[in-house]
Amino acid sequence: MSGFKTRITILNRLPDCYQKFFREWKYGPQAPVHYIPEEGKWKRNPETGEVKIIQNKPIPLTYPKEFDDGLWGGEALVRGFQKRKQLQRRVPHFWFPSLIKSVLHSEILDKRMEITVTHRTLRLVDQHYGLDSYILETPPQDLKSNLGIKLKRSLLLALAKQDFLPNNPAKREELLQKYQKHIIPLEEAEWYGLTLAEALEKLGKVEQPKVQGPAINQPLKIKFREEFIQQLKAEQEENQPPPPPSSKPSWASSLNPFKFNKSV
Repeated sequence: MSGFKTRITILNRLPDCYQKFFREWKYGPQAPVHYIPEEGKWKRNPETGEVKIIQNKPIPLTYPKEFDDGLWGGEALVRGFQKRKQLQRRVPHFWFPSLIKSVLHSEILDKRMEITVTHRTLRLVDQHYGLDSYILETPPQDLKSNLGIKLKRSLLLALAKQDFLPNNPAKREELLQKYQKHIIPLEEAEWYGLTLAEALEKLGKVEQPKVQGPAINQPLKIKFREEFIQQLKAEQEENQPPPPPSSKPSWASSLNPFKFNKSV
């Protein structure tokens, strides 16, 4: 719970547009993929007549590190139990999505990309009539992966700057009209799709003082320590006893035969 409070405190320093994106990305409700939600609040068993409450509880999903390198269309690893024989206990089991590599084209970025996808991802791309429409119209909590979020960030930046397809202005105007409802201000597009670490780094650059020199927000303990050290040095110099007066050697000392002569 303390980690959640710390994260919320850090988020409060960031712009409102990023706070909205981050909360949707990490905590927003996802579209049901691995279960079929039921309507209403209650249901009756037709055989026994028993009335039960409807609980549309999402199935917990596991996201491996390979998940961030592809577009899985809301699918992930499902962890559960499976009873393989009638007279044996159930055993742990993982259900893996079927992954394939496919080449998808972005008309805004004018690129063809080889991406690891699922069959559901391809169906969603077909339903949206293209990769760009699928990425722009899908909320961040359903894209979920870093690749999907970065692609959406690139598309939003291109639409906000309106500098894509420099050699084909007619096609650019056509795409701007097509995706007009997805155009957001450039200030918001620059914050969209950043991880929390990247957003804090960007915030530090924005808040960094323009003048060169020591940091303005220096901790007071460092300042007080330096002042205390200077004070101790000054007191030590004041309390230091004066050096003894130097006496000139007499002429008789030069006649001492037992004195070592350095010139020899």
